[in-house]
Amino acid sequence: MKVLVIGGGAREHALCRSFSLDPDVTAVHCAPGNAGIGEVAELHPVDALDGEAVARLAIELEAALVVVGPEAPLVAGVADAVRAAGVPCFGPSGEAARLEGSKAFAKDVMAAAGVPTARSYVCTTPEEIDEALDAFGAPYVVKDDGLAAGKGVVVTDDLAAAREHALACGRVVIEEFLDGPEVSLFAITDGVTVLPLTPAQDFKRALDGDAGPNTGGMGAYSPLPWADPKLVDEVMATVLQPTVDELRRRGTPFAGLLYAGLAITSRGVRVIEFNARFGDPETQVVLARLRTPLAGVLLHAANGTLDDQPPLLWREDAAVTVVVASHNYPDTPRTGDPIEGLAEVAELDAPHAYVLHAGTRRDGDAVVSAGGRVLSVTATGRDLRQARERAYEAVGRIRLDGSQHRTDIARTVAEAAEAAGTAAEAAETTAEAVQA
Repeated sequence: MKVLVIGGGAREHALCRSFSLDPDVTAVHCAPGNAGIGEVAELHPVDALDGEAVARLAIELEAALVVVGPEAPLVAGVADAVRAAGVPCFGPSGEAARLEGSKAFAKDVMAAAGVPTARSYVCTTPEEIDEALDAFGAPYVVKDDGLAAGKGVVVTDDLAAAREHALACGRVVIEEFLDGPEVSLFAITDGVTVLPLTPAQDFKRALDGDAGPNTGGMGAYSPLPWADPKLVDEVMATVLQPTVDELRRRGTPFAGLLYAGLAITSRGVRVIEFNARFGDPETQVVLARLRTPLAGVLLHAANGTLDDQPPLLWREDAAVTVVVASHNYPDTPRTGDPIEGLAEVAELDAPHAYVLHAGTRRDGDAVVSAGGRVLSVTATGRDLRQARERAYEAVGRIRLDGSQHRTDIARTVAEAAEAAGTAAEAAETTAEAVQA
């Protein structure tokens, strides 16, 4: 089949890379794409927010499947336009994508479905904002109600900073702080059947040690050796299936990728947020571990036949991705800087490590930065320690003036897993010696 991917970030590069390796896919197209995606897909200069233009392109290409990557086109109804043109599309309707497009709408759906989440207030006036901040106290969690490219959330102990962000948002959701580690869990759904993927964890803060401002994500890893083996089943039963059922009950079935951002709190699993698409950078590590060819799974979801999909197969390998960001990210990033070292990674680190492009473009023969998050350097290994070593070795070959990246992606969990493995080995050796 021919597949058309809409978007131009590292998530879309990861999708296009997976499709390019899929034996059932004869051609991969992407609109608008970026410099790296152009190496695995044919690029088309189409506005990703123009549903009619996307639909025309899909028909012209005779695409068997369109996959809409980013949230903004989904909320704008691009998937609706493609389906109206008779082309199968993986991505929820504009109405269902409100699950990400409006945090207040998501809270309403969760309340109706009985999904566990943080207590919250929706505020539109300074008086309501002050009352909500006072009710919950620090740490303050303030979320822009609309889309904000992953940077609309402020978590702070500073009341003045929380109030300033809330006032700048217009309509805002203020909620209680959720303790505990965060987990990202994706699920593919056709509006009835729900198929969970493997969990991942991302790193949202800009700096090492989870310091600095929130970003769209600075890295991720999978699997999660510390997570309860029953976590996915629990989230399926209490979060994913009830949400899909509630949206179908409302007459706005959600067919596409349902992303649950979760907090594993002292009181149990709680939903932090929903997204209506593959997350970035978690997609990079999840797809690196998926053995099942992707296109057929997404086509089943688009056609309403996901119940026919056999169980997914996963690699035992671990995966780590490290985001290389431009100077001054997440504030106004500097762009137009040449990126060097890409060929060295391809030559020296493949196939275990590779570079997925996010904010890049071609300038003649050169590849230059064109956004805040520029590259996602992704690697696999027999465990997290090896995967992160390979990822950072590849990062070290990248040269981009003023660039920044976190040096601690997956470090703590890799060290803990290694220590646990060493302890288990020692215990096994001791047991064998005692038996002898």
